[in-house]
Amino acid sequence: MACARVPLDEQQVTEAGPLGKNHTLPALHPARKEERCFVPYKSPPEGGSAAEVEEFLEYAKFIVEDLEWLLALPHDKFWCQVVFDESLQKCLDSYLHQAPRGLDLSSLASSPAVNDMQRALHRVVFLTFLRMATHKESKDHFITPHVFGEIIYENFLFDIPKILDLCVLFGKGNSQLLNKMIDNIFTQQPSYYSDLDETVPTVLQVFDTILNKVGLQCEGAAMEPMKLNANKQPTAMSMSQQELVDLLLYLCDSTTTIHTFMDIFPAACSSFHCHGFLTRLTSFYETAVPDLEKAVKKRNFDDKGLQEELWKRLSHSCRKMVETAHLLLHHTCLQPILEGGENILTFAEELLQHFTAFLPEKRFLSDYDEQFPIADDISLLQQALPVIDETRTSYLLQGVESAWDSVGRRKPPGHAHNRGPSHAHMGPSANHRAAGGDDVREPEGERLRGAEAMLDVPQKGNNGAVCPVSAAELESLLSCILELLPDFGEGFLLACLEEYGFNSELVINNILEDRLAPNLDKLDRAMPRPVKEELPNVLDVRSNVFDDDEFDVFRREQVDMSRVWKGRRKGENAREMLNDKQHIEAQRERYHAYETVVDEVILEPGQTAADFGLDDYDDEYDDTYDQNQVGANDLDGDSLLSRRPFTIPQILRKGNRHEEEEEEEEEEPIPNNVNRDQFVQDPAMLRERAEARRAAMHHQRRGVRPPERPSNVVGGPKGQGQSKETFLDRRKKEANKSRGGNHNRRSMADRKRNTGMIPS
Repeated sequence: MACARVPLDEQQVTEAGPLGKNHTLPALHPARKEERCFVPYKSPPEGGSAAEVEEFLEYAKFIVEDLEWLLALPHDKFWCQVVFDESLQKCLDSYLHQAPRGLDLSSLASSPAVNDMQRALHRVVFLTFLRMATHKESKDHFITPHVFGEIIYENFLFDIPKILDLCVLFGKGNSQLLNKMIDNIFTQQPSYYSDLDETVPTVLQVFDTILNKVGLQCEGAAMEPMKLNANKQPTAMSMSQQELVDLLLYLCDSTTTIHTFMDIFPAACSSFHCHGFLTRLTSFYETAVPDLEKAVKKRNFDDKGLQEELWKRLSHSCRKMVETAHLLLHHTCLQPILEGGENILTFAEELLQHFTAFLPEKRFLSDYDEQFPIADDISLLQQALPVIDETRTSYLLQGVESAWDSVGRRKPPGHAHNRGPSHAHMGPSANHRAAGGDDVREPEGERLRGAEAMLDVPQKGNNGAVCPVSAAELESLLSCILELLPDFGEGFLLACLEEYGFNSELVINNILEDRLAPNLDKLDRAMPRPVKEELPNVLDVRSNVFDDDEFDVFRREQVDMSRVWKGRRKGENAREMLNDKQHIEAQRERYHAYETVVDEVILEPGQTAADFGLDDYDDEYDDTYDQNQVGANDLDGDSLLSRRPFTIPQILRKGNRHEEEEEEEEEEPIPNNVNRDQFVQDPAMLRERAEARRAAMHHQRRGVRPPERPSNVVGGPKGQGQSKETFLDRRKKEANKSRGGNHNRRSMADRKRNTGMIPS
């Protein structure tokens, strides 16, 4: 077998010959190919019979089994089969040509078995191409890079059409793998770049073919002599329905393929850019799209579903052309500016020239600005290069606004924020949501297309009312009617225009023939135009706590900027700031006015009490309420006079226990016989109380207790009642008898019963 760490193109293998003799062959040799016939691929049947479905499943099963066998081969056997087996290449080519694209999958009404088989086949085909694009599988199994490039190029394992089909079929979800595959192919074989340069004119010929089919001619196309039967060339409106369908499908497939290839392999953008692809694309868009849209909307289709499908395909093609133009601008101009370098000014000038070239293409410019606002690119350009001419950028922005007005559309106010992350300027190829063009849904914020657009849904004007025409068009309609009917008021004519769908001819005809709608007959014919109330300025109606203060910049023309600073004030020292006592002096002057108390004010001749602020005294009010204790003896609460004296809580008291007891004894209530009105009590009484307190404390300290009343728990005979003292003594004994040897059972039982633990 082959030796380790030797490339496959240099390996030699020894095999037994037909006569039993061993002979040596290169590892890549046609004799080592296995005899196996790979069947070609057939697309799934569209609503076919059971026999057609069974035939597809049988063919697909053969292909899946054969490709799984191929992928299980070792490295040398795999490449022998790939290089020398023609049936394998025909099978793979047939799949690339006939496999349904993303836009075709929605129209296939297949059974679940067909869908599962198609997914399995799709997977093994992609894995086969992925292995074919890898020249080094491991340290032991690899091919010399330049030999690998020659093998895939000379044997046509890959070419530009195959690469384009790979991007369309497998781009969704596999863009990173495809990027590595294609980059490795172009890196190991640079001849593919020259093939790509030769392919771009063929791609441009697609636009010329479509224009010729509809009887148009692109400005950037090569000028050819007009044929004698050119006047008989069919247009989009006059060609047959099947020709129109084929033309739109051809356009959709071409634009999707070109965009997907550029998105997955951005290095190809330079080749397309060198051939003036962007100029031809914008010119084709401006020339062909309006006619094709008109044909789809105005022609009579027997099947409305087909009309909606064609409109969806055309809308998808328009979006892909706009995204392709953005990819070219991003990778050839914007990306080098963002990365920085020596020729930033050159790239910036080229970008501005492209935007200037877009100005005559009104339709393309408005559609491009809707998806990728040019104002954002210019703002990015001004941030990177502040030296950009401001007059030139202003001219470009005004041209964009003019393009919106010329196509009769109103620029959405926040359309720049409706783009998804896949349309960001910093990397459109990294996170594209559908590289293979599989998703045909319109992004949010884009204008209505398809069946919704055919319903002619009116758009809102400036005033919020339903108005399908712009302000300039409305003024033109009014002036046209007023030239013929100058006696009517503008308000009445506006109502008529709104009633008849802004058709001036219909309004004039109905007014002259007196066939107006009943609701219009009731209106005043001289009704003036309603005055549009201008909303007040937000700064004038705002309400804020800082209104009219010294820093209100909205109402003051000049503000004392010496009192405004950021951070530490210049020249300010922390120690000096702390030593500054000016605020204390200001407070001292304020409270100095309270030091003087005047008990009696002597009135000079001619002065009154009002001069000193003394005229507010009401003698009758004072006499009325000075003897009454208001609220003291209310019936709804305790008397304020009989409320107990305030006592300090025990936990807040200070000192030892004896001092507290002394303070409590000193605060005994005054006996009832003491006259509360006397200012000084009898000294003899005070001495007697103090002596009694000292004696009680002395006996308490020496353990002498006052004689206690004898306990009487026996009481009198039963049936005759017991005294109060006997009842109290019995209760005291019952509560304290557990101190001895009963372990406090009685008190604990009472505690449980009181807390509800034991039902009583």
